[in-house]
Amino acid sequence: MTPANDDRILIIVGSYTAASDGNGEGIGTFWRDGRTGALTPAGSLALDSPSWLTPHPTLPVLYAVNETAEGAITAVAVAEDGTLEALNSLPTGGADPCHLAITPDGRYLFCANYGGGNLAAFALGPDGLPTVRTVLVQHEGTGPDARRQEAAHVHMAVVDESGTLVSAVDLGTDEIRSYRLSEKGDLVPVAVSALPAGTGPRQLVRRPGTNHAYVVGELAASLVTVREEPPGTFTVENSVPATLEPGHDNLPAQLELSGDRLFLSNRGPETITEFGLDGVTVADHRTGAWPRHFSVVGDHCYVAAQSADMIQAYELATWTLIGSYPIGSPAFVGPWRH
Repeated sequence: MTPANDDRILIIVGSYTAASDGNGEGIGTFWRDGRTGALTPAGSLALDSPSWLTPHPTLPVLYAVNETAEGAITAVAVAEDGTLEALNSLPTGGADPCHLAITPDGRYLFCANYGGGNLAAFALGPDGLPTVRTVLVQHEGTGPDARRQEAAHVHMAVVDESGTLVSAVDLGTDEIRSYRLSEKGDLVPVAVSALPAGTGPRQLVRRPGTNHAYVVGELAASLVTVREEPPGTFTVENSVPATLEPGHDNLPAQLELSGDRLFLSNRGPETITEFGLDGVTVADHRTGAWPRHFSVVGDHCYVAAQSADMIQAYELATWTLIGSYPIGSPAFVGPWRH
């Protein structure tokens, strides 16, 4: 989590564009005042539907998915003044890429292709540019939800601290599939962990220093606590509703671990729900329409209210709205560096 006393940091926003029926322009940037949390528009880069953004661990390079029917990733240079420049782009091998993860050493980038139902790995050069897709792993299977689980839908790839274990969350098959990354960039199957039928897993967040992790059940509207033992194998321990208002139609989305709290966005109830690390619900916090993504930065929380066409800034301690910043169809909001 970024310290609250940072004078100024760059906040990056990825939006859905006309390429996927959104009304955004691409990537937008804002300077954040570390004291007040206020945002000042900085710049933008036109790019097709960069719905997820991931920074290189050491280089001034940002990676974006292009969540379109064709599916691509784009590398973007980030200058010290916050300006952006597209560097290169490669096809992902699957439709609707929706998530990226990078190894701690900056050598490999992983992309979850939701529509394609597969997981791609890319080798990164010394300059951070993607050079080649080293492997494309296809998932197969279905789930009980005939509309959303008619096929595999890889929604997230999570890399462990060693950078060698990659776990892919599959909403379509109710599974977490783990792979070992080889030195040549191949993905060798390690384990397949089944979740309750109809869970529709969307995200996986490990709790550092433990063998526990949390899974967002998008279709079951749940927060699932799992135990990871041995590495790459996940066993369900507990499941709770994703919000204090389970009567709503709800599609939970983003999960973030911050200190001794978990925060989960709920699309439908239009809340970010706060949990203790034991999975016990603490409170629901109201947001704008369709909170697809959010980030806790210092003493503030920034919410991408997709259907409201704005980024909302809240004081974390009181959940007081301190500012709203117009931007079309925001799908991702986060700091350039954590």
